[in-house]
Amino acid sequence: MEARRWRRSARGQTRDLLPLSSISLSNTVSCWYCDLKTSSLNEPLYRLGQKYSRYFRIWFTMGIGFSTCTLAGVTVILILELARIIFFQHMDRDFDIFRKMLFGFSPTFPRVNISFLDVGNLVVSTVIAVAVHEFGHALAAASEAIQIEYFAVFIAGLFPGALVAFSKELLEEKSRSTALRIYCAGIWHNALCCAACGVTLLLLPSLFSPFYIHGEGPMVLHVSSSSPLSNYLSLGDIVVSLDDIKISNAQDWIKLATLVDKRTFQNSTQPGGWKHLMTGNGKKGFCVPSSFVEFSEKLPLLIDQPTCPDELTAFAAPSCSSSMLQYDGSDDGNKQQQQHRTMYCLNAADIVKFKGCKGLQTSIDNGSSSCSCSEGEMCLSAVQRPGIAWVEITYQRPSSHGCSTLEGNTSVNLTSSEARESCHQTFLYVGDMLSMAESVWLTSYQPRWSNAFGAYLPDIVERILMCTFNVSLTLGLLNSLPVYFLDGESILAVCFCYLTFFGPRQRRIFLHGCLFGGSAISCLLLLRTFLNFW
Repeated sequence: MEARRWRRSARGQTRDLLPLSSISLSNTVSCWYCDLKTSSLNEPLYRLGQKYSRYFRIWFTMGIGFSTCTLAGVTVILILELARIIFFQHMDRDFDIFRKMLFGFSPTFPRVNISFLDVGNLVVSTVIAVAVHEFGHALAAASEAIQIEYFAVFIAGLFPGALVAFSKELLEEKSRSTALRIYCAGIWHNALCCAACGVTLLLLPSLFSPFYIHGEGPMVLHVSSSSPLSNYLSLGDIVVSLDDIKISNAQDWIKLATLVDKRTFQNSTQPGGWKHLMTGNGKKGFCVPSSFVEFSEKLPLLIDQPTCPDELTAFAAPSCSSSMLQYDGSDDGNKQQQQHRTMYCLNAADIVKFKGCKGLQTSIDNGSSSCSCSEGEMCLSAVQRPGIAWVEITYQRPSSHGCSTLEGNTSVNLTSSEARESCHQTFLYVGDMLSMAESVWLTSYQPRWSNAFGAYLPDIVERILMCTFNVSLTLGLLNSLPVYFLDGESILAVCFCYLTFFGPRQRRIFLHGCLFGGSAISCLLLLRTFLNFW
């Protein structure tokens, strides 16, 4: 958050929210407010601004157009959000996305899972975004020959912030366009910071390419001890696929996990969704030898209780022929029709080693039998419980003997079936997809040479850039809001001075009405966002 420097009223009077001039700098400490001031950067920034003042004025004039358009845009969003709350409670959720982006809340998952690294990234990103914002104000003031008095960081109540203090007397003598250039500079620089972070993120794979491989599978950096995957994945493993869908980077891992979770939820809540649970949700099955199945634990396949002992997974034969896909439409009749079928409790780690067979999804599409297995084999597919995903995860362990041998043999194609059997390993995960995805720290970069810190470097840089982009965007949008104590108030006050067909008193009333309404709506939306987020 940033404190407003000064405001020009219709009568040319000013009002200070924080001290803008002082004989000697002294830090302020009270029960609700404390700050830290410095003037060490005053002279270098003033010389820089004066040296290239002509170019900086052109530069910050461009910022006027961008910042005023942004202020108009966020004002429209506030009005639409207010209309949605009052009149359209069930309006499209796209407006929720705008609100979350406006206030900086757009979590990948609907739960909170913040690590110390995330906190560190947030602190670094906040320092960068605030420094860029204040540097814009300071440089714009210096280019207009306005002496900077000090920089300050402060905490007012629970809210941190920063400001650049400059001479209000000199600023009063300048034109309105000069004041706009100074007030709009912070928002303009935050937008450019976002652009710089975005371009750097796009170029990051090329910049790291001499030292890292990108896009050939995410590498495991850390697995939480409480993670359901802690018994399978370890540092340096490369995730190859999820349900036979190739994963190229860490973003694919999150997208697929979210997609599987959404699909599982839909299948468990839609009418007749229990039929999908019977057949493993259309996934491929496995050709299991009949002799292997004979010694397994057999239980009646009850839709309401498809459970096995903790170490075993429930499997059932999918309905393959088109005649078996006819149902009477009633849940009771369908359940009675399926009660004669058998559920097999098997070790999923053993089943995944067998060759695959097609499940129910293909027979629905083609209208013919698709569970093709050799004689003496049964096509079995996992039985899913409502809300519980059943996925097959394939990974590669470069340190294993099989992988080391294949990598050293240039005549062997690592994507061949031989490489898959010798180098790739597969396991089955049954449980909640989002908690599973959150519990693993993956990076899209694989180091070309073994180095403990080097494996983390690209991911840390990428996270800081992404966090800086989000924080800078949030800071710029917040300061564009037509609310008290932020840049939006100062920009709006100067813009209203151009409305000469209104009298000074009318402009002042109109200004305070806009600021009060914008502040009230913003507080309401911020409160709703916090309540929905937590």
